[in-house]
Amino acid sequence: MSFKSKKYSIDSTDYQVGQDNISKWGMDVHNTVFVASVGLSILFIVTLLALPPADAKAAIDSIKGAVLSNFDFLFMWGANILLVFAIILAFSPLGKIRLGGDHATPDYSKASWIAMLFAAGMGIGLIFWGVAEPTAFFTNWFGTPLNAEPYTEAGRELALGATVFHWGLHAWAIYGMTALCLAYFVYNKGLPLSMRSVFYPLLGDRVWGKVGDVIDVLTVLVTLFGLATSLGLGGTQAASGISHVFGMENNIYLQQSIIILIMGLAIISVIRGMDGGVKFLSNLNMVIAFVFLGLIAVLNFTTVLDSLATAVTGYVKNILPLSQTSGRDDTTWLHGWTVFYWAWWVAYAPFFGMFVARISKGRTVREFLLCVLLIPTLVTTAWMSIFGGVAIEQVMDKVGKLGLDQGIADVSLSLFYMLDAYPFGDVLSVIAVALIIVFFVTTLDSGSIVIDGMTAGGKLEVPVKQKVVWAVISGAIAMVMLWIGGTQSIQALQSITIIAAMPFTIILLLGSVSLFKGLLTEVDKLQVSANQSR
Repeated sequence: MSFKSKKYSIDSTDYQVGQDNISKWGMDVHNTVFVASVGLSILFIVTLLALPPADAKAAIDSIKGAVLSNFDFLFMWGANILLVFAIILAFSPLGKIRLGGDHATPDYSKASWIAMLFAAGMGIGLIFWGVAEPTAFFTNWFGTPLNAEPYTEAGRELALGATVFHWGLHAWAIYGMTALCLAYFVYNKGLPLSMRSVFYPLLGDRVWGKVGDVIDVLTVLVTLFGLATSLGLGGTQAASGISHVFGMENNIYLQQSIIILIMGLAIISVIRGMDGGVKFLSNLNMVIAFVFLGLIAVLNFTTVLDSLATAVTGYVKNILPLSQTSGRDDTTWLHGWTVFYWAWWVAYAPFFGMFVARISKGRTVREFLLCVLLIPTLVTTAWMSIFGGVAIEQVMDKVGKLGLDQGIADVSLSLFYMLDAYPFGDVLSVIAVALIIVFFVTTLDSGSIVIDGMTAGGKLEVPVKQKVVWAVISGAIAMVMLWIGGTQSIQALQSITIIAAMPFTIILLLGSVSLFKGLLTEVDKLQVSANQSR
């Protein structure tokens, strides 16, 4: 393999990708990372299940609360630093560097690439929170941003602006920088696709030993638990929607059946491969999502235009105050929402980063960062503004269930309550349920690919059987947790993921330093060549 600069590349080390792997039962896995990840996953679950769900959740929530309260500055300023660094990097001369080398070409069209990164990133979250979050901020469900007065026009502006803030540039900077770090060291330096590779410029050959094993195992656990949490919560939302629309009893059997359906479809997608599976489903996601968004926009054209303008205004006016930790009087809201979100994005960043790194060869650093930062932010702004704006209007005008309750009665049903206000609300609800399921199939599919790669020593090509194994394990964890402790166990698992995000924030910041060191080697090489030609 030829590299523009051999410094920090696979050629500068004696390590060979996959050298620590073992082949058994038709699988090819990294011995230490695979065994430790599976063992610790089982230990965590057994320990959690050995305790009464309510007690386990209370104990873990207390730790999570302490982490969010005492390390709020780390999460907040970590996100700020990553965003600023991403912007500077995109517009610097380093932005011209191409992932995979000067002559590399993209494997996917820009439309398919954007669809895949968006579906993997936070597509399902928009369905769950598109109505609930702005409505919560507007009605003081759990505090209001910057202590805005609820049920007022000023409160509406901040509710929409703060929602966009949570799903906008900061979130995608966390995701984007993680993905860029991985993609650069894989395609420009030939290192394995694993988090340990990012730290080669800082740690040298120690990344191939115990230190690297710890980084990769932590990455696997954070990704696995985050995936299982999303699957469990998504299963409950889909079950709520089906129960609401079709009158079926929303019980554990319906929830488990939905998870089995999602798991089965994900396995089929995994077997079909990246093009026939993830790419196809991601494009399908985008088509359904934009049709859904378009229908709501057409039905509420005047409201939508006003909500978009209000959301953008609220976001731009308040992005700096909302990014601060000092001098805040709304600490309950800050820790319960913003700090929690930043921790969750960090926890999900390895999953997103690994997957997007796989599909981003051939993009320049500038193209990569600008697309990852701007396009999903524009889409999320439109989505949250439209659904949130319509929901807030229903509250203000006392329309439907949201208006009757003057806010949120059930988070998982908030979207469906909003849709009920329309004459053909049941049709819209069916579309929403279909979108939820397809988004989750895509998430589980891409997640199993990511975890498999991490436990396979960073190899890009591994047996399909391994991907199926991780899809089954992720689904099984969600099913077991729901069966034993219901949503309390799933929320406890989510809290564990948030706690693990604290050290991972430091890992991401150090990874950005490592990326900068790596990118500079290519600039130095260019300068040397230019000087020699004079």
